[in-house]
Amino acid sequence: MTTPAPNLPQLLAEAKRWFDDALLAGMRAAGEQPVTVGQAAVFAALDEEGTTVSGLARRMGVTRQTAHQAVHALIGMGLLEQAPDPASARSRLIRPTAEGARVHRRAQDTLSVIEGVLAERIGADAVGALREALTAPMGEPPLVEAP
Repeated sequence: MTTPAPNLPQLLAEAKRWFDDALLAGMRAAGEQPVTVGQAAVFAALDEEGTTVSGLARRMGVTRQTAHQAVHALIGMGLLEQAPDPASARSRLIRPTAEGARVHRRAQDTLSVIEGVLAERIGADAVGALREALTAPMGEPPLVEAP
């Protein structure tokens, strides 16, 4: 019996894992504090002026409790801080500390290097086409009839 070819969501998940593994290994090798993939995802979901935990959870596609745990671990590491939300007295905004912003910039630079390695391996044209395809508007997810 042959194994079926992976579907597109599986391939995208494997590619994401490849980037995550390379990023976390590179940051650890550079002496940065170790973080989990979930904690790293918090930084990708943050607005410059700050984001509520509920907003982070929505953007990350996780529960509020999961986002809260990741945020508080990062606060404990000195990478994030809470600030009052000027739009709501009941809400707090989560934003990077100066150290968190430095680490995030380093992570972004590291991702650029990793993308360069990918371009060396599969070709710059393939990476460009992949980026173009993934940034093209797809519209709302379709409601399809299952076969």
